[in-house]
Amino acid sequence: MPEGDTVWNTARVLEKALVGDVLTKSDFRVPQLATTDLSGFTVSSSGSRGKHLLLRLTRADQALTLHSHLRMDGSWRAFRHGERWSGRPAFLIRVVLTTERSVAVGYHLHEVALWPTAEEKKRLDHLGPDLLGDDWDAAEAARRIAEKPDVTIGEALLDQCNLAGVGNLYKCETLFLSGLSPWTPVGEVGDLEKVATLAQKLLANNKGRWTQTTTGSVRRGETSYVYGRKAQPCRRCGTAIRKKDLDERVTYWCPYCQPAQAAGLP
Repeated sequence: MPEGDTVWNTARVLEKALVGDVLTKSDFRVPQLATTDLSGFTVSSSGSRGKHLLLRLTRADQALTLHSHLRMDGSWRAFRHGERWSGRPAFLIRVVLTTERSVAVGYHLHEVALWPTAEEKKRLDHLGPDLLGDDWDAAEAARRIAEKPDVTIGEALLDQCNLAGVGNLYKCETLFLSGLSPWTPVGEVGDLEKVATLAQKLLANNKGRWTQTTTGSVRRGETSYVYGRKAQPCRRCGTAIRKKDLDERVTYWCPYCQPAQAAGLP
């Protein structure tokens, strides 16, 4: 699940494969960059901001940032020369970056763009504090969430303008551990800073590993409390976990451990 921790881990993969090397070839399979040639650019750094992946490139007096968003199904993979590109169908390839040492392949990427690095801050300035970044500030995240008291806490956690990096998985798990119904209005949540702090800890615990766990176990079927566990018994009370879908937003919750306060809520 490409949430903030997955993007952070992906940035480390590209860092190991590309940083410090000169691009010998680039292949963009997206219309807006189809004729772009980044040959001769040095990959200076690889980073993330919430769910946004940022590959920074330099050549002489030029500094560019290759921006991509993984959304629900995007990924980057790195291969040695001669190694078979495995894992995803070739028709999903959107970007290929080649150096003398390795090849980085971007599959099913979204919002692929090339920016002047000087514009990076301005283009991402709408994002809230990054849960895995140097700018993380739980109090600021809570302040932003509190500005819309009528929005549900589930929606507020997914709003990247409040805090950058939370997706469906961490939304569900944070709210379960907080004992909050996903449909509780923000104005009725007693300690927003505590909720934000918990979300940050859950993501930070998974830095450096691909298995996302909130329970502490990395065994299959034991990694989450509610996420992905529709109709299975709650690990605390035994009540059947429920699920609600709305477009790409999916919510899992325990109706007993996370009681809704208002009539008519799920």
